[in-house]
Amino acid sequence: MANILIVDDELLYQRLVKVNLEQEGYQVTQASDGESALDIISETSFDLIILDIMMPGIDGFETCERIRQFSNIPIIMLTAKGEENDRVKGLNYGADDYVIKPFSATELIARVKAVLRRAQSMETVYQSRYFSHQNLKIDFAKAEVWKDEKPIYLSATEYRLLIHFAHNIGKVLSAKDLLSTVWGESYKNDKEILWVSIARLRQKIEDLPNKPKHIVTRAGLGYIMPAED
Repeated sequence: MANILIVDDELLYQRLVKVNLEQEGYQVTQASDGESALDIISETSFDLIILDIMMPGIDGFETCERIRQFSNIPIIMLTAKGEENDRVKGLNYGADDYVIKPFSATELIARVKAVLRRAQSMETVYQSRYFSHQNLKIDFAKAEVWKDEKPIYLSATEYRLLIHFAHNIGKVLSAKDLLSTVWGESYKNDKEILWVSIARLRQKIEDLPNKPKHIVTRAGLGYIMPAED
């Protein structure tokens, strides 16, 4: 039977969801905040995560985004607001479905079964939580970067740019691809913002920014994070 993680700071909802899932035969683990959930996920395999949006510390949106950096495990988001923009935002961050609080046990179980059925038709792909490239290391779950074992502090855009290279190591990425993925479709022709951002990122991650080894220019083609031998 499926192993499910519930992430919610409201103990009432934790207990409600746990009881109903266990009655259906599911194995259930609980977490009260995003940081704890990320630690648990990095150590234990789950078939589904039920993730509340409104939590102290990192909220459900950011938790979902971080999970998606290293796992495609199915995620159902819980929202108390029921507003369309929250639902759309959750889906954009990588959630597979959503349930609006307050919800009935019947509705929740139906959503859980539907998401698990869809997941059974595809192989769940996991990447390591950690990524290393020469003297650079990334913790996808905590969105942290180290160079020579020392922390590097990147802006949100610089971090998104770096992890896009990490997820496409060995591939040449065009300026349009980088701009569309990191900034959005409306920026796909704004090469100046890409040049400036890559220059700033190189200042932080490269030993010699003028002779980069992590993000290398391929003249006329784009940029690449070279695969290591």
